[in-house]
Amino acid sequence: DSGDSVSELREWRPVIYRKCTDTLWLLVFFIFWAGLMFITGYAVMTGAAERLVLGYDSFGNICGRKNTPVKGAPLSGQDMTNKKYVFFLNSCSLEMQSLKISSLSLCVSSCPQEQLNSLEDLQSFARNNGSCLCIYNLTISSYTLNPKAAELCPTLPVPPTKSFPLFNRCVPQNPECYSKYASVLISMVNEMDVFHRILSGILAGRDTVIGLSVLALAFSFILVLAFRFIRILLVHTLIALVVFGLLFVSGVLWWLYYDYRNDPSTELETEKENVKFLLGYAIFSTIVTVILLSLIFVLRKRLQFTVQLFRIVGKIIGRIPFLLFQPLWTLLILIVFWVFWVAVLLSLGTAGTAQTTSGGQVEYRALSGICHMAWYHFIGLIWTSEFILACQQMTIAGAVVTCYFNRNKNSPPPHPILSSISVLFCYHLGTAVKGSFLITILRIPRIVLLYLYNILKQKESACAKCLVKCCVCWFWCQESCLRYFNQHVYTTTAINGTNFCTSAKDAVFIVAKNSAKLASISCFGDFILFLGKVFVVCFTIFGGLMAFNYHRELQTWVVPLLLVGFFAYLMSHSFLSVFEVTADAMFLCFAIDMETNDGSAEKPYFVDQELLTFVNQSNKLTEGQKHRSMRPFQDNEDGTELQPMV
Repeated sequence: DSGDSVSELREWRPVIYRKCTDTLWLLVFFIFWAGLMFITGYAVMTGAAERLVLGYDSFGNICGRKNTPVKGAPLSGQDMTNKKYVFFLNSCSLEMQSLKISSLSLCVSSCPQEQLNSLEDLQSFARNNGSCLCIYNLTISSYTLNPKAAELCPTLPVPPTKSFPLFNRCVPQNPECYSKYASVLISMVNEMDVFHRILSGILAGRDTVIGLSVLALAFSFILVLAFRFIRILLVHTLIALVVFGLLFVSGVLWWLYYDYRNDPSTELETEKENVKFLLGYAIFSTIVTVILLSLIFVLRKRLQFTVQLFRIVGKIIGRIPFLLFQPLWTLLILIVFWVFWVAVLLSLGTAGTAQTTSGGQVEYRALSGICHMAWYHFIGLIWTSEFILACQQMTIAGAVVTCYFNRNKNSPPPHPILSSISVLFCYHLGTAVKGSFLITILRIPRIVLLYLYNILKQKESACAKCLVKCCVCWFWCQESCLRYFNQHVYTTTAINGTNFCTSAKDAVFIVAKNSAKLASISCFGDFILFLGKVFVVCFTIFGGLMAFNYHRELQTWVVPLLLVGFFAYLMSHSFLSVFEVTADAMFLCFAIDMETNDGSAEKPYFVDQELLTFVNQSNKLTEGQKHRSMRPFQDNEDGTELQPMV
């Protein structure tokens, strides 16, 4: 009996070890999210994102919304819903001290478009337009009666002004006043933290960003349906559109760079940053265009095999039709998380305490530790996004494994997606957490190195710049390899039910043994899918270039455009990864099928005839074989020939 107990314990030991490691990684992930929840609560309690773009007056009222009173400030807590513009009482003699403008500011409903020379003109403007340009506690009828009206109203004469779209300021149009006002405003914007400038740009162009994200979603969904019913003509059409998109976007980027560089009105530091970013985008787009055009020319003879590959993948997806809708759920979860993340980021960027000064005025002072919280919040964005995508990959891989290792191909198992999701949540969440954590570890040093490179750009250390660039490239290559390897690990986990480390060891063995045979098959399909992602990003970026260039008053638009491009790639990757993960999981199942079965009556193969024929023909083309006999993969020990299951 004791011997049986020991043997049973040995059998259960791997299961216990797997459950313990998965539980440990889940615990780490939950602790990390507890930190994110603390930052969220802190940002909500102390932040006000509206201040960043709407502007506020000297008494703590945010223009364009209702406000809550601030203790010690009697003029705070007013309803400014109809007063959307910030007006300075002394707009012709502004001075900036510690990123703050010395003049008193008010929220007004409209900016005076004509010069006002007297208190009677101010009174008439207030009665006709409903926009009071004097301190709030001074009634309109008292403008000409109150002896202190000259101190409580703007300095006369009031120059004609026009609203400035980004910061909702009333900008004077008088040349002398405008010169003084613009110099102070340029100094204030240039000395702002880059973090706040980016947030201002995102908030100012939020409608355009949302519209471009919807456009990327539409392009991704159309491509998914196109790949489901792919034909050779469709492949040629896709390649033609990608080539046109790459050439057109590169040309537009170079044209915009030349246009902005020769624009004499470029004064703000944010506008100069736009020119630098445009040059970088143009160079990067040109390099990518040349590389992709070269690869398309080299791989043009493989298009027929690519079409056959997608037909086989489409056949598997046809057995699991709801697999095409899996990215929608993933995208909805990602969008909810991204909206939550951006909302917290905006609140965190404006976190500060309201402090009253002499005269009942209010100043907002930034809190300490915000920068560290922002970095922690940024790590949460990477890790959580990768975790969500890992769960999608495991769900798809589990459904494909269930269908592949089903003996009756004409009768697929019921509800394979729900079964895969239940297995994921019950047993393999720790594997998804660990896989996404490894990608996060590789991405964070690359981001830090990019930050260091941005600092080194101001110096003349060419050797240090080159070293940082090499390190960034190395980390990017490592991340790409790990991302591709994780897909095989998730598939192996779905097949064997083992933890991440054990599945990684098995995946390395299988992939290394069959790499020469499987790599040539899957790389062409991955290349076509990558072209599909490039298609979505190119046309989304093109739409963004046209939209942002039309609204040139949005000074910080290049970084939001980069964010839109990133979201477009992530959306297209989330949708097209159905075909990518399905193909990789199918070929890994095929390799494991060859390792564990010998084609005999006792251990027949699970592979069907169509996949067998495709693999055999593709290997013949790759190896240059001219014989027509269908000789598939052979066992290294006994050389048993593959016999497809009838």
